[in-house]
Amino acid sequence: MSSFPSERTAVISGAGGERGIGRHVARRLAKDGWSLALIDIDESAVSAAAEELGTQSSQPVLGLAADVTDPAAVAAAFSRMDGELPPVLAQVNLAGIASPHGLFELSPEIWRKVVDINATGTLLMMQAAARRMVDGGLGGRIVNTSSITAYDGGGTFSKTGYAAAKAAVLGLTRGAARELGVHGITCNAIVPGPIDTDIMGGRLSEERKAEMSAGIPVQRVGQPSDVAALVSFLVGAEAGFVNGSSYFIDGGKHMV
Repeated sequence: MSSFPSERTAVISGAGGERGIGRHVARRLAKDGWSLALIDIDESAVSAAAEELGTQSSQPVLGLAADVTDPAAVAAAFSRMDGELPPVLAQVNLAGIASPHGLFELSPEIWRKVVDINATGTLLMMQAAARRMVDGGLGGRIVNTSSITAYDGGGTFSKTGYAAAKAAVLGLTRGAARELGVHGITCNAIVPGPIDTDIMGGRLSEERKAEMSAGIPVQRVGQPSDVAALVSFLVGAEAGFVNGSSYFIDGGKHMV
């Protein structure tokens, strides 16, 4: 597919945080001409995000408070999109939580929460978006968020449970890519390394940035805008032959 209709919607989960990747992705896709459905569990945050983007974009922006681990909440959010926005042609799954718990600290409750938000939430959002893309017959793009932790097992801010959940996202991505490709729908994963957001344990000090940059060939931590630029390409019409891939965005910290 060489083009998408001019009226099209991108659904972005985890879009509420002011310093998060989701908000930056939303800003970038608004500039690219997408209508936006912003999803976040924090109602006040996602409302603020929608208000900000609504004043800057010529396309409609809808903010929706929803728990991505709740099938009924996901269904209700997509029902509102169906009635208020153009067809869904892109889904960017960014909702997630970190977990500093090591192997022997992982209680069943912590495990379920980490896996539910990072992996199950991704699955439910993918199912809802992909169903609409298949039924619409216009193709589409799905971008999921894994982590370098899925490959290296974690570090200071996230450990074993998070690594497992983010590895599951890679499997979901590849399986969906095989199933959905026949419909002109691609599914890819981004694999961020250290990005300067609050999921890193709060705003990074300059000293901490310098320490983390020492192990990165480009000698800096990433910015949310770096990730947004990659997502912009992956959801674009010209990325139709990019499917089932995992894109490291870590300045060369992890090379395979």
